[in-house]
Amino acid sequence: MPAHAVSRSTAESTLISQFEGRRELARSHERAAAFRRFADRGLPTRRVESWHYTDLRAAMADAAPLAPAPDRAQIESAARELGRRKKLGAARLVLLNGRFVDQLSDGLPAGAAVVRRGGKTLAVDDPMVALAEAMSLDGCAVEVSGGAELDGPVEFLHLVSGEGPLSVYSRMEIIVGAGARASFIETFAGSGASVQRHALTTLTLAEGATLKHAAIVDSQAELHLESQVIEIGAGAELKAFALVSGGTLSRRQLFVRMVGEKAKAALGGLALLDGERRADTTLQLVHSAPGGTSREFYRAIVDDEAAGTFQGKVIVANGAQKTDGAMKSQAVLLSPRAQMNAKPELEIFADDVVCGHGATVGSLDPEQIFYLRTRGVRKDEAEAMLLEAFGGEAIERIGDDALAGVLHEAFRAWLASRGKGPMEARR
Repeated sequence: MPAHAVSRSTAESTLISQFEGRRELARSHERAAAFRRFADRGLPTRRVESWHYTDLRAAMADAAPLAPAPDRAQIESAARELGRRKKLGAARLVLLNGRFVDQLSDGLPAGAAVVRRGGKTLAVDDPMVALAEAMSLDGCAVEVSGGAELDGPVEFLHLVSGEGPLSVYSRMEIIVGAGARASFIETFAGSGASVQRHALTTLTLAEGATLKHAAIVDSQAELHLESQVIEIGAGAELKAFALVSGGTLSRRQLFVRMVGEKAKAALGGLALLDGERRADTTLQLVHSAPGGTSREFYRAIVDDEAAGTFQGKVIVANGAQKTDGAMKSQAVLLSPRAQMNAKPELEIFADDVVCGHGATVGSLDPEQIFYLRTRGVRKDEAEAMLLEAFGGEAIERIGDDALAGVLHEAFRAWLASRGKGPMEARR
């Protein structure tokens, strides 16, 4: 009986050629194993439940050429760009075309150090995580020593340099030692409209550690695919937030395991969508130890013909008693053509827990707009005030003045830009 031939899409065939054509990728046993995990499943389609609202196989017509290592001219150009950009933290680390560039980066404050090394194999069942493991080069890690307390946030700035379509893969890791305290900002910027970005970040919190992490996605990439793999130890606390305001198709996926007793996680985000953009936030959080507390609070503002997606699943494992979990998704639609998909889920295998979830989708309250207009406020200003209050409440949950200030600034810039795009011109 003849063997059944595997049907590959154009993008999948290109990815196979790219991996096999780069010796520094194919000769690594770990990368080869990761690529096999991807190739066995291929690009996810809507038949995969966690990808139901983002059919990547259909959306990705082909894989763009791999971005080369930055040369001297590109590094010098990036240095000039950095001179024009406001530094968002006490120190800034730069990844150019997915590769850490030491000469563009600052020294870290006492208690933290950059370690350049290959990442460990991740126990995550997702083909795009496997693809990022296989394709990313020159990854780096930041280690925060046990008991250290960093003075101010550290920014990871992801830049892209090069003409035409490019695929950019990056991998970074943040390890916070026992009892340490740190905050980080991860900014994705400078991507052209034909860039496909694949970013993989791992966050590891040891016992009693505290980490605050903010991500800002404001580039114009054709595809922004970002995966976070997170492990939280006993008594450790993570507060993470993402502001998504750029990219034609973006997907942020989080895989969180709370492996120690009394671990805490507060995850949040704000998606700002207009035009015909698509943004997907999908998370899976597993309580595997007793006494854990988790909060997920995500909001979206969707205009024009854009579409947002939030999928959240909280799993309480057998034996994870005294778990306290709550998840909420809320969206405001500003156009009759705007869409929002919300799918919160709970899977509970323990019997002594307090867990709940909810989702709402609606429009701005016309009575609130009328109230403001009767006091001399223009309609567009009234809408902006209500939207800023709606999004600002989500941002404040990060619990860090420095990070919240950066996020508010980016949010206000998006509000100021509303009505200046091609969709508005067609109205």
